[in-house]
Amino acid sequence: MKKVFLYFSLLALAGLLASSVASVYLSHDDSESSYQFIEASPAPKITILWAEWKPADYLQTLTSEFTAETGIEVEIVQRSWNDWQQHFFNEMASKSQRYDMVIGDSQWLGYGSENGHYINLSHWVQQHNVNEKFIHTAMRGYAEYPKDSSRYWAIPLEGDAMGFAYRKDLFENPAEKKAFQQRYGYRLDIPTTWGQLRDLAEFFYRPEDDFWGLMSWTEPHYDGLTMALQPLLWSWGADLGDRSSYQVRGILNDGAATSALAFYKTLTKFNNPAWRDYYLDTDTSSNRPLIEGKVAMAMVYFAITPELLDPDKNPYADKIGFFSAPAGPASRATSLGGQGISVISYSKKKEHSFRFLEWFIQTRVQQRWSELGGLSCHNDILQSEAFLNASPMHRAFSESFGFARDFWAVPEYAELLNLSQKRWRHYLVTDDISAKDSLDNLALDWEQVFEYHGYYKE
Repeated sequence: MKKVFLYFSLLALAGLLASSVASVYLSHDDSESSYQFIEASPAPKITILWAEWKPADYLQTLTSEFTAETGIEVEIVQRSWNDWQQHFFNEMASKSQRYDMVIGDSQWLGYGSENGHYINLSHWVQQHNVNEKFIHTAMRGYAEYPKDSSRYWAIPLEGDAMGFAYRKDLFENPAEKKAFQQRYGYRLDIPTTWGQLRDLAEFFYRPEDDFWGLMSWTEPHYDGLTMALQPLLWSWGADLGDRSSYQVRGILNDGAATSALAFYKTLTKFNNPAWRDYYLDTDTSSNRPLIEGKVAMAMVYFAITPELLDPDKNPYADKIGFFSAPAGPASRATSLGGQGISVISYSKKKEHSFRFLEWFIQTRVQQRWSELGGLSCHNDILQSEAFLNASPMHRAFSESFGFARDFWAVPEYAELLNLSQKRWRHYLVTDDISAKDSLDNLALDWEQVFEYHGYYKE
């Protein structure tokens, strides 16, 4: 028995030694003709999920500086816009540890917090004075849920809002200016109202020349159409519903909302029908019509506009200007874009994620983020002259942040979004339903979602 015991003990010891040897490698020093054992422990690494676009490339570049300072590697995994959201939901449903952090849409806050996918950052935000460092619009939009609760689930990372890009050379052309003045009775210029924007879209609508007045979002697959319509609803004095009582009927489908929806349909008449599904993906980006020289104005998110200013990608780069969403009859508003970064609760590397957040919120890092092309939400950066003059779009972006608003952030937001995309797309591309009926149907749909999920208390 003793021999058997000794035999297995030796086997165990051999296994332990083999395991130890596996964690080292031999280094040969040619000058001394000797070998050294050097420990080869793997470098710590965190993995961050984001959508596939240029800001994700900028962040990957930025994280190399974090790695140089801390030794913690960072991988940014990019997924196409069409499957980014569903991929994340699938990962969270299985409590996957594939990702340590996620840069997600503001609408995900309710889903991520109430389902236990996100770490509550409220104490961390207070401890690091994040509210004092980042603009209120970003903290409320990208980080706080429920609104006005002082409970935070993310840190603002990439600011963004819906705005417009346009062809400066056309707007400044003397012949175009003269013809516009004669036709509409006022000077051709950047529009300050939606009515003026409609006139401009009509004026430059020249389908016989394969030139179009406005690239307007109507895509039904993710959120493009809803993001396009929200600014008009708010600017006409309407709203999506009551955020505290979740009442929708009588608010979403009132007279102001009906007028706004009908107005947006007139705008889509000046779009090329071939662009109906253009939005964010590379092959069908709403930037393409401007790059191809086929449109006077285009709806954009400011964060996707760098290629418009790149002469290697856009032959009209020096002719592109930007403006923020114009005013409606009641007010001025735009749709909030951009994302915050959250720590995933299933991660086994939370300490590295928090170290990354501490590093990222520093003013010097936010400045570097801005220099690389990121749209910082840091107060010291956002209002600086260096930021405002960084490119032709930065000033319009900064202005837009003053009146940006957001979609529902409840956990069921994806259900609500799918319904608005479906209802509004049907209204825009067919003539078999009125604007009022479309909104009546959507209001009922949304209230049924809220009722099913228990939002209405007796």
